[in-house]
Amino acid sequence: MSGSRYIHGTAPDEQARLSQLNQLLNEAALRELRLRTGERVVDFGAGLAQLTRAMARQAGVRAVGLERSAEQIAEATRQAKAAGEEHLVELRQSDVLFAEVEAGAYDLAHARFLLEHVTDPLAVVKAMVRAVRPGGRIVLQDDDHDVLRLWPEPPGLRPLWQAYMRVYDRLGNDPIVGRRLPSLLHQAGARPTRSTWLFFGACAGDPAFPAFVENLHGVIAQGREAMVTGGLIGAAEMDEGLVQIRRFGERPESAIWYAVAYSEGIR
Repeated sequence: MSGSRYIHGTAPDEQARLSQLNQLLNEAALRELRLRTGERVVDFGAGLAQLTRAMARQAGVRAVGLERSAEQIAEATRQAKAAGEEHLVELRQSDVLFAEVEAGAYDLAHARFLLEHVTDPLAVVKAMVRAVRPGGRIVLQDDDHDVLRLWPEPPGLRPLWQAYMRVYDRLGNDPIVGRRLPSLLHQAGARPTRSTWLFFGACAGDPAFPAFVENLHGVIAQGREAMVTGGLIGAAEMDEGLVQIRRFGERPESAIWYAVAYSEGIR
């Protein structure tokens, strides 16, 4: 992701958060992907490759995952081996902005939580379009951070979340790229065919609710240094906001409402 910086880093605690995030999201993502047996998949920004492996399982064909970070590839390889699934994925260390992918070799090019972290998302989508055969699919899943809602809203959440979103701007990234996905597909030469939301949230009575709270706390906490040193929010306000998110997670009537933008196009 040349020219930008992944706000969350690749430390073990972030890798643990990403693993949990995959557990919360992947089932819904696979339902929307509707992979067919034999489809060849290339996953741009594969991260820890849990979804890459899941797509390969569903298609019954080894998938290719492109990932810039050596740390992420090492952990992805460890997890694949631990699951006995190293045969399902070929991981290539590659900057997605300059990825050398076989043109027209794939039935599906996929990216999730990638375009929000690059300075030129259109260049990435163009590379994805080149990678698929005529009639092949391009699937984009990404964030529009402005859709987050918590109720009862924790004190200080709004300025905290706005500061978090501003960090993206400071790094040359786009915190609301989710609403632009069909436009990016069109500009890249694909025909947008489908857009929807993947709900990401729960209420306090759901057994998964604590994991959603931890994910929210984690993404903000990992941006603390950039938010505070960048003058976007004071340290005391930041820390109190994080405390209030924890308290929100303990309330029996709490609910998190969020969604991942999902768009699909055809070359």
